[in-house]
Formats: sequence, C-alpha cells, structure tokens
Amino acid sequence: MNVNNASDCLLPTPQEQVARASGDVRMGLPCVMSHGSERTVMVAVETLSQARFDALQARFGTPELVITPQRAWAVMTPAAASDVAATPVRIRPPENADLHWYQNLVDTQFDKARGPTGPLHQIRIGDTTVHRLAIQLVKKAEMLPAAALFAVDTTDTLADLALVPLQANDALMALSLQPALAPVAVAGLPLEAHDVSKLHVFRDPDGRTEHYAIEIGAPDRTVPVLSRLHSACFTGDVLGSLKCDCGPQLRTALARMGEEGAGVLLYLNQEGRGIGLANKMRVYDLQSQGFDTVEANHRLGFEDDERDFRVAANMLQTLGFDAVRLLTNNPAKVETFAANGITVTEQLPLRVARNVHNQNYLDIKALKSGHLL
Repeated sequence: MNVNNASDCLLPTPQEQVARASGDVRMGLPCVMSHGSERTVMVAVETLSQARFDALQARFGTPELVITPQRAWAVMTPAAASDVAATPVRIRPPENADLHWYQNLVDTQFDKARGPTGPLHQIRIGDTTVHRLAIQLVKKAEMLPAAALFAVDTTDTLADLALVPLQANDALMALSLQPALAPVAVAGLPLEAHDVSKLHVFRDPDGRTEHYAIEIGAPDRTVPVLSRLHSACFTGDVLGSLKCDCGPQLRTALARMGEEGAGVLLYLNQEGRGIGLANKMRVYDLQSQGFDTVEANHRLGFEDDERDFRVAANMLQTLGFDAVRLLTNNPAKVETFAANGITVTEQLPLRVARNVHNQNYLDIKALKSGHLL
C-alpha cells in the first residue's frame, strides 16, 4: 500500500469536516472557512456566549451578521424589506453593537418588543460563498439560521484556536450530495399492525442522525410495495398532539400495511419539516400569535420545508425496492422519488379527521404547500 494514500485515508473528507463543524456550531464553537485567499471565522448567533463574542471581537474586530432573506423580510419595515435580495443577507452592525444587538435581530422572542426594524446597512459587494455556507451549516445544526462572520487577517495563523477548517466550495458540494445511508442494524419487531415486522436502522454519513425503515410482513421486491414516507413528529406521534395530523397518519399507514400483509414505512428523523423540535416549538409559539405554519417558518428564517426526501429513496433502494404505491398527500414526495430512481406507480391519499386545533394547519398545507387534502 502506498504510504501517502494510507495517510490520506486517516484525514477527514469534506463531508466529515462538515459534520464536525456542524457539531461545533451547535455547541457555540466557531469554525474557520476558506475561500480563495480569504479566511473567515464563523459562529452561530443563537449559541454564541458573551465571553466568546468578546474574545472573538477583540481578536478579529466587528463581525458581519448573516441572515436569510426570509428573516430579513420578517423583521424589517415594508420599505426596507422591499430592498432585500433573495440571497444571504449581509448586515454591517452599527458602531459598538453588542451581542444583544445580534441576538435581538435573530430571535423571534424579541420581535414584539422591538417592532419592525428600519433600514439596515446591507453589504452588497463581494463574493457570498462563505455566507451561503454559514447559513447551511447553522441549518444543518438545527439552529436559528443566523451567523456572525469575522474576517481573518492574512497574518493570523489561527493555530492556537484549533478550529475545524472548511474549504467553502468543497463543503458546499458535500452538503449538496445525496446522503449515502449506512444500514447498521435490523431485528424482528412484532407490532400491533402486524406481528411479522422488522425494524431497519440506517445512519447518516454525519454519524449523528439515524433514520428507520419499518418492514411489514414479507414484501415482494418484484412488485410495487405499499409505502409511506413519514417524518418524525414527537408531539404528534408520541404525545398525541391535536395540532397536526402526523400521529393519525402514522397509525393509519401502519394499519393499512397490516391489512394488506406487506409494506414499508420510512421514518425520517427530520422533525418539524427539517428544522428540529426546538424551532418547531418556536413555530408553535408564533402560531399562537396569529401566524400560519409557512409564515412562522419564514419569520424564523427558514424555507417552507427544509426536509430532504432523498434519504427515503436511498433507504428503499438499499432494501431492494425500486417501485412503490405511495401513501401521501404531498406531491413533493412523489417528485423526489421519481427524480431519485424510485417509481411511484400509484399515489394513495392519506386523509385523517380534522379537529378544531388542526383545521387551519391542514388548510395551509393545502393552500401553500400543495398537499392534496
């Protein structure tokens, strides 16, 4: 074996570096991003402590604030918001801005007290590669999508900080790749729906997230299998929340598979449409103030839906399936399967009872997300 190649195998890949950086970001640690000759130290605003902010500012100077266009449109006055571009929004803070200024603009808990913000000093020149990477990293960590970016002087080696280094273009490419899940465990698991069932556990390349495939009965791999792509919903699946239709959909799908004697339910750990449970609770709080689901997502700085359904296609292919009869009301799931090698021979509706608590939620799913309800 070539010694140099053996050494290369011990170095983290760009995908592994992204996973490391995402973990650091979640803990409030900075990472360093390189693009061309420029280097930038980035840290998530949500988890940034006062002591770390002071230390970073003393060494690198005042940082830019980077937020999403959705968040900018939500917090600015209508006149100021009309001038926001649909790219990461770079804001130069006012002189002597403290940590509270950054967190005040980022966190929805301060919105009512602060009110709409007037014109902010937007930075419109220069390349935005590292800014796009910063937003994607923070989203991957399921944090509020906002980051403080400190420009690094070319003479500063950063060796004493032991920061995870990212080459920006390589990291963005790694984030765009279709996840190649690794099957890690499988065992028989008798269920109420069918006493002959298996639970397959898959692990994301980041080593942190696991997704599950529940195989009901003994599905024939040569014919389209009855399937359901279901995203984790702790509040609905476990607690029986009345605010959504997730729990009833999960139980109805398993029951139908049990009645047919075969099926596969793909359970993705992408809580709250991919924004995580903490942000989902922020959405619920905003809903109590009169915002609908999509408006609340945007107010936090997220897209309508941040999930990656390609994960489910990868799981099905690993299990030996290439065609499904899909239990779903969501056309986006059908489109993603079709684009990733899974034929959907039939789209089967999965409608459950409405109640006073989920009526508006279901209406918005149909009106703004295109669900067939």
